[in-house]
Amino acid sequence: MLEVRGVDARYGDAQALWGVDLEVAPAETVCIVGPNGAGKTTLVQTIAGLHRAAAGTITVDGVDIAALPGHRVCDHGVATVPEGRRVFGHMTVRDNLLLGAYRPKARAAHRETEAQVYDLFPRLKERARQHAGSLSGGEQQMLALGRALMALPRLLLLDEPSLGLAPVIVDEVFDAIAAVTATGVGVLLVEQDVERALSAASRGYLLIEGRIAAAGPTADLRDRADVRERVLGM
Repeated sequence: MLEVRGVDARYGDAQALWGVDLEVAPAETVCIVGPNGAGKTTLVQTIAGLHRAAAGTITVDGVDIAALPGHRVCDHGVATVPEGRRVFGHMTVRDNLLLGAYRPKARAAHRETEAQVYDLFPRLKERARQHAGSLSGGEQQMLALGRALMALPRLLLLDEPSLGLAPVIVDEVFDAIAAVTATGVGVLLVEQDVERALSAASRGYLLIEGRIAAAGPTADLRDRADVRERVLGM
C-alpha cells in the first residue's frame, strides 16, 4: 500500500530527513520510534502532503503522491490524525465528524461511517451536539480519530495519539486502532510511549537524526541495544 523510498525533507537549508525508506501494508500497524527531534513528525507530515519532500518518492497503491498538496493526498485514501488533535472547538462533535467526509465517496457513505465511529467511541454519540471545545482531551482525541475515519481511509497516519491522555483513555484509543486495523486499514503510528507503540505494531522503524537506523519486527526492535538505550532509556 504505502512505499516511501529515499525521502529527504528540509526546512530551508536544514535537512530533517535523509533517504528514508519504509512500507506499510493493508491491515498492518507499523510504528516509528526514536528520540525527540529525530524527525518523526516531519516524516508523517511529509507523507500527508503537509510538508514537501525534497527528494524521493511516496507511493500509495503505486501512485506517487510526493508532490501533491495535503487535500489531494486525501483523494488517495490517506487520512491523518495530527499531534495535538486540532479539532474545531466552536463546532459540534457531529459537525467535526462530517468535515472528515468531504470526499464524494465518503460523503455518500457518511451515515454508515458515522454509526461505525459511534460504535467505536460511544461517548462521541452521547456528546454529538456539544461543542468540541467542551470535550476532555481524551474525547477530543477520539473525535480526531473518528473524523479521520469518516474519510474512509485505506491508510491512517497517527501522530502521538496518547499525548496528554490518562492511561484508561489511552487503552480505549489503542483498542480503537486495533479495531481499525482489523478492517483492512493500514496504520502508520508515531507514539511517545515506545512500549505501547512496540506492543501495538507488528513492525517498526527506529528513526535517529532523520535517518532510519533500524527496521524489523517490533519484538526484535525491543531487544536491540540502540533502541533500549536511545529510546527506552534502559
